[in-house]
This record gives sequence, structure tokens and C-alpha cells, in this order.
Amino acid sequence: MEKLLIRNVRIYDPSQNLNGVLGNLLLEGGRILEAGAGVEDPQALVLEGNGLCAAPGLVDLHVHLRDPGYTYKEDIFTGCRAAAAGGVTSLVCMPNTSPALDSPQTIAYVLEQGEKADARVYPAAAITKGLEDNGGLCDLEELARAGAAAFSNDGRPVVNSAEMAEAMERAAALHKPVLSHCEDLYLSQGGKMHQGSVSRELGVPGVPAAAEECCTAREIALAAAYHVPVHICHVSTAGSVAMIRDARRRGVKVTGETAPHYFALTHEELRARDGDFRMSPPLRETEDVQAIIQGLKDGTLQAIATDHAPHSPEEKEDFLKAPNGSIGMETSLAAAITYLVKPGHLSLLDVIRLMSTSPAGILGIPAGTLAPGAPADVVLFDPEEAWTVCPEQLHGKSRNAVFKGRTLFGKVKYTLCRGKIVFKDASGEA
Repeated sequence: MEKLLIRNVRIYDPSQNLNGVLGNLLLEGGRILEAGAGVEDPQALVLEGNGLCAAPGLVDLHVHLRDPGYTYKEDIFTGCRAAAAGGVTSLVCMPNTSPALDSPQTIAYVLEQGEKADARVYPAAAITKGLEDNGGLCDLEELARAGAAAFSNDGRPVVNSAEMAEAMERAAALHKPVLSHCEDLYLSQGGKMHQGSVSRELGVPGVPAAAEECCTAREIALAAAYHVPVHICHVSTAGSVAMIRDARRRGVKVTGETAPHYFALTHEELRARDGDFRMSPPLRETEDVQAIIQGLKDGTLQAIATDHAPHSPEEKEDFLKAPNGSIGMETSLAAAITYLVKPGHLSLLDVIRLMSTSPAGILGIPAGTLAPGAPADVVLFDPEEAWTVCPEQLHGKSRNAVFKGRTLFGKVKYTLCRGKIVFKDASGEA
């Protein structure tokens, strides 16, 4: 198999503490052979990097591919195409499909389709049968044998605390993470946006911060009591950040992720009554944004994921009836550079750690590194290139992009997955 030499790139790899080292990458057979200064091979095909940044492909812990059942919104192939355009080479797909990912057959379907797609797909299996409150626990061991990479009821919490505790214990024995959607459904019932000054001015029912925080507190209590890990999805409030920070200081095995919209935008966006800005949890207040950024800075939060949630334009037309969710894989790296690196909150190496190395560790997959022998999953990008997000030019099926119309910094130029180029920026040569 031919070798590929990616020349003249600035290498960012937190796993090896390579912080912008000018050098080359040598790939063969879907693996990294070498990375660093002085790496050469006269027999290799050459991809000229022209000073671009090179990093391990991004690992997105939170993606809705809508397949099976809702493929008018997205499918495994279009979702992975969007992933590749954003530099994402590994992703966890959520189980709230139809049928739900609660059987070996549905897990097998996702894995089979994912093998042919432009990114590596890791299915999160359902915790309860059909994702129902009264469905009972799934056979987690059977689902793990079928290839489930994690367990989650994302979209809804596991209401029964005893079931959640048992799931966390069984998942820990399988060395699989539990990804928890934290929401008290009694507190959030009927809410359309964050409960605060904007919701009151608009006369729109709100979701209080406590809806997230009550469930975050429960998951932390269960993790502490049963000495098992739990991962908190899409953290959006200052209270959740504070609880996770305190728990980690006490030695509780809790990790957390947030999404770009939670460190970039606030509930003020909802004044336009645009359904694309409806999501769960909702956009919060300036103080919450500041707390999320601080949580990323001090290590309280370990990952930036997208909660990529495609919906059709028709579904998003009516502000009050629109389903929650926005797409985000194609804009996630640029949003992180724009709202975290450019203002000086984090370094570029920090962002790569949060979007690649650390989430790979949470998931327990051999990604997030450019070390010799690692999978040849690489993103090449220009952190200084400005571009305006035009939903019609994005690569998935849906257009509900929360950063639409905004100018962001950081353009993905090439993405390689399994050693093959799966995305090349068509807007100009690298």
C-alpha cells in the first residue's frame, strides 16, 4: 500500500505535546508511521500542507444521525459527510432513532453503514427499551457484544434512579461510558427556551436552569455512591459546572461536555423567534456562558461536542412548535477557534485536546493522537481563514445551523479518515 507524506504542516497533538511543531506526517495502510520535524520518505505520495495546521481528527461524542427512521433529516452517509467537512473523523451517534438503538440488529445496521461512510461511527445504545420510562433496562451486555460503544437515553433522561444506578454499574463493568442527558422533565415541561428575562418579555414558557441542575446533581450522587463513572452531556448552566467541579475535586468519576452554542450564544438570540435557536438544553444567560468557558479552561469540562441535531426546514418554521436541536459538526472547530482561541480563553492545543484527544479517552477508542501506529485520521485546517456560514453550502441534509450568517475563523481544508482523503475544501486550494 502506498505511503502518503503530508509535508510542511504545523502539528498540534496534545498526546505528544506537539504544539505547532513544523514538520511532516507519514501515513501508510491507514496508520500513522511518523509525525514531526525531519520526517521524510522519497517513495511516498506527497500532499503539500503549505503551512496548514495538522491535528488528530476530531472526536464528537454527541451526534444525531437520525438513521434509521428519520432519514429525511439526515442519514449515516450525509451525517458523516458533514462530519468530514468539519474535521470530525469519529463520532458517537445517539440512540433516539426509529426503531431505537436498543437491539443487536439496530447496532449492527449502524456499524455496517458506518463502515462505508466518511467517518468512524460509534453507536450509543439505549439504556431502557425503546427509550421508554417504563420499558425496563436493555440487555447492556448483549448490546456491548454487538458493538455498542456507549449507553445513553439522550433526548430524555432515565427517570428511574434505581435503573440509572444499575445501568451505570453494569456499564462500568463493561468499560463503556454512560452519557447522561440531564433534565428534570417535571421542571422543563412545556418550556420552549431558557426561563429568564427574554422568555418573560416574549411571553414564552421557559425551562429553568434547575431542570438541568437537579438531574446533574442526581447523576453525580449516583456516581459517588456506587463508585462508577458518568458523563454529563451538553452542560449549559453555571450551576452544573459548579457541581461537576466540586464533584471532581472530591474524586467522583464524572466528566462533562459542552457544545459551541453554549460558550458562544445566549438566550438573547431567541428574540428573533427563530426555531433554529431552539434546543435542549436551551441557550442560557451571559453568566452561564462565562461559567462554561471557565469550566473548559480549568478542566472541569473535558470535551466539546456538537449535539448535531438535524431537522427539516418545515419542522423548524414555527417557533413554538419546532423540535429542539441545531446542526453543528461543520462549524464546531471554527466556532471554538472564534469564540475560545481568538479571545485568548484557550490555546489551539487546548481546543484540539477538548475536541479530539480527551473525548477519545472518554470513549476509550484509539483516536485523538498522531503517535506512530495510531489510526491515520487527520484534519488539516487554516485557523486564520475567515468564512461566513451559509446553510445552503453545508454538506448534510438539514439547514438548521445555529451559526448561520456569522463569520467564523478556522477553515477545514482536508480531512483524512482511515488514511484516505474524505474531504477537500472546494472553495480554494490549500
